[in-house]
Amino acid sequence: MADREKILRYFKAGGDEQLAAKLLDLAEAAHKTRRFKVSEFLDPHAYNVAEIIAANYDSVKIEANGGFNHAERVKAAFIAEDFYGQPDFGMAYFLATWDKRYYDLSHRDVLGAFMGTGLKREALGDIVFVPEGCQFVVEKELVNYLKSNLLSIGSAPVELKEIAVEELLQKEEKVKIINATVADLRLDAVAAAGYGVSRSHMAEEIKSLNVKLNWKEAKKAAQSVVEGDIISFRGRGRVEVAEVKGTTKKGRISVTLKRYI
Repeated sequence: MADREKILRYFKAGGDEQLAAKLLDLAEAAHKTRRFKVSEFLDPHAYNVAEIIAANYDSVKIEANGGFNHAERVKAAFIAEDFYGQPDFGMAYFLATWDKRYYDLSHRDVLGAFMGTGLKREALGDIVFVPEGCQFVVEKELVNYLKSNLLSIGSAPVELKEIAVEELLQKEEKVKIINATVADLRLDAVAAAGYGVSRSHMAEEIKSLNVKLNWKEAKKAAQSVVEGDIISFRGRGRVEVAEVKGTTKKGRISVTLKRYI
């Protein structure tokens, strides 16, 4: 068995103790029942925590599923090594449609409408826009509740249709390559370059808790970033620090950023 207290101490410093405790409960239950236990939907940071926990159990493996290929938000299944069936991830899939002649809806609108029904974020996977409207993945047990309660998104009346997993369209992400120079590798400087705003504006957004670094709320504008870090700005997509090239003759730092739109 894994050393629960040691694992919780490890995650406490980063503020992930509560999340780790929930995932540890699932891993331990999978180990004891010799079957599987499935989490809520996790963002990439939370799934990384799940992977670390699973690595502490010799008898438990982990699998991810978010419905869409390359899903950002996934459910983690902790599976006993001697369980030979397929885990049931307990997901359902929906297509939401509305009259696009009159309503232009965003990811934030859909998420807001979902949470406006009283459900928590962890019950919803990815939201992907398609020509007819949008598709999304949810906890299977919520099917009837959503059909009765998710009747509009913003001011737009919507029609919900449950679909098969095979009907999910795959995500198409547009990537913009940004070559920039920054004064330093502080979060506010790099994020400002990635999103095309002033450094002072980005510092205010960080202070307002609208920016995440590697899927966790950014603590302060002065946080350092390194290659491979992911910055997300509410409503504006993600920026990856793809490469830190070095210092220019003028003493600035040259970076390559990938902006996912």
